[in-house]
Amino acid sequence: MENKILIVDDEQEIADLVSLYLENENFTVYKFYNAKDAMACIESETLDLAILDVMLPDMNGFQICKKIREKYRYPVIMLTAKGEEIDKITGLTLGADDYITKPFLPLELVARVKAGLRRYKKYNVENEPEEDILIHSGLVLNVKTHECTLNEKPLSLTPTEFSILRILCQQKGNVVSSEELFHQIWGDEYFSKSNNTITVHIRHLREKMGDSFEEPQYIKTVWGCGYKIEN
Repeated sequence: MENKILIVDDEQEIADLVSLYLENENFTVYKFYNAKDAMACIESETLDLAILDVMLPDMNGFQICKKIREKYRYPVIMLTAKGEEIDKITGLTLGADDYITKPFLPLELVARVKAGLRRYKKYNVENEPEEDILIHSGLVLNVKTHECTLNEKPLSLTPTEFSILRILCQQKGNVVSSEELFHQIWGDEYFSKSNNTITVHIRHLREKMGDSFEEPQYIKTVWGCGYKIEN
């Protein structure tokens, strides 16, 4: 089955170019230049990934991302203006999994799309290798169903957040560097140079878990090394 990708960008040349590259990779593309039509598509189609421009004429990409996360878990990639670091942080906080800065190479965006789909599908397939259930001090991750609970209360996690937590639980007691997290989640060497994406995801995870930065019960920062969950 072909993957269904949503692209929303009011810059028609960019949307058309991205659409062309994705279609050449055999993706089914739903392309829109405004939020209203995109929102109708989100409600009517079963999508596998969304690419959202931050700046749109009728609703910004953050609002669309927030709406998506109310019902769906598929990956969201934000398109941000050059140098707008706050856009990247805001998007990740609202549940986006990745971002790419304009101007960008279409092939780089295609690579990000493929990486996001690999990551998402890896934890939503029927045949899961190794442990399906990871348990740690009230935290339960069901790798097969992509569900997470903390003290029997459900946690709504994005695919990236779930992946980070899964890796830390699987390597419980060991320090995992940001570079290693990037390598395991995205598998793209060029993206491992990004400076704060993992930091933002970790912060958002802590907020959802009610975990303290100063005295963490779950995710501990090991300065200059990475992160770990204690045995």
